[in-house]
Amino acid sequence: MGRGPSIEARKNAQDAMRGKIFTKIIREISVAARAGGGDPAGNPRLRAAIDKGLDVNMSKDVIERAIKKATGELEGVTYEEIRYEGYGAGGVAVIVDCLTDNRVRTVADVRHAFGKFGGNLGTEGSVAFMFRKLGVLSYAPGADEERITEAAIEAGADDVVVYPEDGAIDVLTSPEAFVQVKAAMDAAGLPPGFAEITMRADNDTAVEGEAAEQVQKLLRWLEDMDDVQNVYSNAAGLG
Repeated sequence: MGRGPSIEARKNAQDAMRGKIFTKIIREISVAARAGGGDPAGNPRLRAAIDKGLDVNMSKDVIERAIKKATGELEGVTYEEIRYEGYGAGGVAVIVDCLTDNRVRTVADVRHAFGKFGGNLGTEGSVAFMFRKLGVLSYAPGADEERITEAAIEAGADDVVVYPEDGAIDVLTSPEAFVQVKAAMDAAGLPPGFAEITMRADNDTAVEGEAAEQVQKLLRWLEDMDDVQNVYSNAAGLG
């Protein structure tokens, strides 16, 4: 029988993944602080980014340093927000949100990824109209539907979706109300298992076979790129 990866190799892989997550969150904190100021109380986007950092055990020192660099108290790198839109195999719509210090490098890398896996980069607005931006608070199967629904309505959420397949629950909010609703759910003793502001497609595009494999590879490739913060698609049937 072949041997699996060593403990050291697994640890190195975990450290590398943790490093990537940290890098993405630090960039988000930087852009949020530069755009809306370094006080999370008056900057919901920064508050959400800080919460994301704390959720993955990022130290408060690292977070504070990122904010200070962004607001000019410390010397730092300036990141630019760029969105790319395109189509993957099977006509799947894909949105790629990036934070970069080198636009030329990033667009070349994103275009290469689409071409490599049977897709093509589109123009601005070519697929964004198919998606809407919203806050999502996710609860695992077995969570108390009645309590969550009652608390979510009280907190100002837009909708509560219960998935019949397994009983998992999503609380949906506007992006503006996300921080407020999450804080209220935490205060009610109902912290979500996962919470984020994301983009969801109005309608899904089903893919199967080779097209599904190509789309899956494209999405993974994009998500693994340093300059990419988030990848959204309307693909269904990826398994």
